[in-house]
Amino acid sequence: MKILVTGGAGFIGSNLVKRLLGEGHKVHSLDNYSTGNTEVKGCEYFKGDITEIDTIHQDYDIIFHLAAQSRVQPSFDNPSETYRVNVTGTEAVCKFAYNIGAKIVYAGSSSKHHNPATSPYAMYKYLGEGVCKLYKESFNLEVEICRFYNVYGPGEALDEVNGNVIGIWRSKINRGADIEIVGDGKQRRDFTHVDDIVDGLYKVGTKGVEHHDAWELGTGVNYSINEIAEMFKCESKYIPARPGEYDITLCDYSKANKELGYEPKGNLKKYIKQWLEANND
Repeated sequence: MKILVTGGAGFIGSNLVKRLLGEGHKVHSLDNYSTGNTEVKGCEYFKGDITEIDTIHQDYDIIFHLAAQSRVQPSFDNPSETYRVNVTGTEAVCKFAYNIGAKIVYAGSSSKHHNPATSPYAMYKYLGEGVCKLYKESFNLEVEICRFYNVYGPGEALDEVNGNVIGIWRSKINRGADIEIVGDGKQRRDFTHVDDIVDGLYKVGTKGVEHHDAWELGTGVNYSINEIAEMFKCESKYIPARPGEYDITLCDYSKANKELGYEPKGNLKKYIKQWLEANND
């Protein structure tokens, strides 16, 4: 199949591109390179804004739509840009897919399970899901939604703006700084290895199974931020709580397991342990 990955130079996108190429598909990427810059040999890359998707090739079978403003805190700094990319951009992708007869697999967010009005990011990912469902119901577009839970792993962003907690802490440790625990550290997160997310995306894209709502891709296990800090075995300090943060995320992937054979294999403790060992060599 011929497949387009929007956001294909980013963390999850680049890992997905590798999997798709390994499965023998022809793969293109559309990315503006604002946060990711990983290019994989064998993939054809196009640099451009997501709203300009109709300027590239017109003959894809599947579009994995991962391009987004993907972090909570930066969305407060520029909510209009977050809306433009996550809502207007998603509408552009849906329209493009409708015109060429392609299937869409949309990267949603577990923030849907909380009050989406707590951050521009959560609200606009939620509205992005709404756009996808609109095209599915009103225009008979083949669309499947996947919700992610705190993704980590090879290629994750190691900066404090675009990184998640694992990447941010790795960056701080590398430069000898204390890791920072937001709030009281009791908030719990379901951390999912990027390989498991990619496996779920691939199964959703290729198995032809339909979900009336969205596929939940996580591990079904969560850890408190304090517990994660203990795994890193380094100095830490507490900083004030921030807006848009939730107390708990925990995935129920039973439907994905039953209908797709999705079974997460990533082990966060092992990942951190291996990174610490490699970092100390």
